[in-house]
Amino acid sequence: MLASICRRRRLLLALRQIPAGGEGSAASRIHPNASTVRLSHVYSLTDVAPNPKPCPTTVSYLVSCGVSPAAAAVRKVRIRDTDKADAVCALLREYGFSEAEVTRTVGNDPMLLTFDPDRILRPKLDFIIHSLGFPPRMIAAEPHILARSLDKHLVPCIDFLRGILGTEDKLRLAVSRIPRALMADVDNCMRPVVEGFRRHGLPEESISKLLFIHLGVVLMPLNRIAEAFEDLKELGMCSKETNFLYAFRVMCSLKKETWRRKVALYQSFGVSEDVLIRAFKTQPTMLLASEEAIKKKVRFFQDTLKLDLSRVIQQPMVLSVSLENCVKPRCAVLSILIRKGRLERKPNLIPSLVTNAKIFAERFVLKHADDVPDVVKAFEGKIKFEGFTEQELNFLNL
Repeated sequence: MLASICRRRRLLLALRQIPAGGEGSAASRIHPNASTVRLSHVYSLTDVAPNPKPCPTTVSYLVSCGVSPAAAAVRKVRIRDTDKADAVCALLREYGFSEAEVTRTVGNDPMLLTFDPDRILRPKLDFIIHSLGFPPRMIAAEPHILARSLDKHLVPCIDFLRGILGTEDKLRLAVSRIPRALMADVDNCMRPVVEGFRRHGLPEESISKLLFIHLGVVLMPLNRIAEAFEDLKELGMCSKETNFLYAFRVMCSLKKETWRRKVALYQSFGVSEDVLIRAFKTQPTMLLASEEAIKKKVRFFQDTLKLDLSRVIQQPMVLSVSLENCVKPRCAVLSILIRKGRLERKPNLIPSLVTNAKIFAERFVLKHADDVPDVVKAFEGKIKFEGFTEQELNFLNL
């Protein structure tokens, strides 16, 4: 089934590469989703350096802001008024930007340094930071939003998303995770996407949850949305299933080639297609990990913990959590407690590795912190896990 999806995707990709009106036609030049329009269409061409050579003054100024010389040299912008640029940086600091956030902001979008700080930028910062309560780091992550019109773009975007998400807290969380979503146009992107979800049978509550889970879906082309619904249908999933929205988020986040390689990677470790489909439907985010991360996790469970992969994949959530920040520190905690004889009964290893952090800490860390202080260091990742000893493996019955 997974193979058939991949083959169908390749065919669809090949068909889409054939221009509908012939080479050079308007149809072959215009992307159906307006969210792909580059920011160069927003800015005045007079602000962009016509000469590809870097402007020494601009490079020097960006470097003085903390931008690396290499990054500064490739920026196609000329800072003609350093006093105005200074005022922009001062304005960012006034609104609570740290020096690192100022550097990230002007490094990602140095064109902002050419804007009028009080007439153009201040009203947008008032709206985003003071009115909506977004932190400066959100703007630093996607500073291009400050180039969009406040009244014609930002306010309509926020109003539309507020109407879908329902609460200010959900709005702040969703946008903070994917700030680039605010670059999408309401009428050409957001509204058609939401209507597309409705046409595919998603109820309003599910649409709201999907946008909260991954607001980046508002940037998706409609044909990709339809394709994702079809792919999930072929995998035997329907929109009423608990994990459908997470599976949809994963399916839309992966390029076709990436999906195909990850499926092949799991199969190279002996995981059958049926088992992989079942695991994906249970824990869709297992396929969001990079191929290198998947290899490291599988080898860790097989070589270090001596676990059979068939046993691991029965609880696929363990393949979704961080190996370095979650799995290894918890293994280190359990190793210390076993050596010290503090565990009266054998813990169920894999569920212990994926349980809520608070629950794990209460059961294995806080309870023993006074008598065995090393468990705190291990939980914080300060004691490296080298693997269970033979005695510890026997205790865990691995």
